This record gives sequence, C-alpha cells and structure tokens, in this order.
Amino acid sequence: MTYLSERITVDQEQCGGRPCVRGMRIRVADVLDLYAAGLSANQILEEMPDLEQGDLTACLKYALGRIDHPVLAA
Repeated sequence: MTYLSERITVDQEQCGGRPCVRGMRIRVADVLDLYAAGLSANQILEEMPDLEQGDLTACLKYALGRIDHPVLAA
C-alpha cells in the first residue's frame, strides 16, 4: 500500500489501484461524487459512517493537488 497522504492510500489490489480513504474501499472519487451531487459534509458523514471529517478534507486536498498545476504559456 502506498500512502499519498496521512489519509489517502493506493493499493494495486484494491479498487483497481485508485486512491482510497485510509485503506478502506471508499474511493476519493466516491467522496467527490457525493460533494458534486450537492451533499454537505455532514450528509456525507451520515451516508458513510466509517469516514471522519479529516477524511473529507483529505479528499478535497488530494483533488486540489491533482488539478492545481502550473500552466505554461507558449
């Protein structure tokens, strides 16, 4: 298992190697999908009781890190 952060892990044997929360079968994408569907953090925590507030923050930070890259002007 690879630790991308304190709470985000990747295991090639789990969820097709996609980033997950703390080694569980809850993908970062699953959490982001719930946010995109309009759920609040509290609603997500009710929907997925194994998650903690810190997990939600880690998912958002992970996503930001994936899209926040410098743009090179030609």
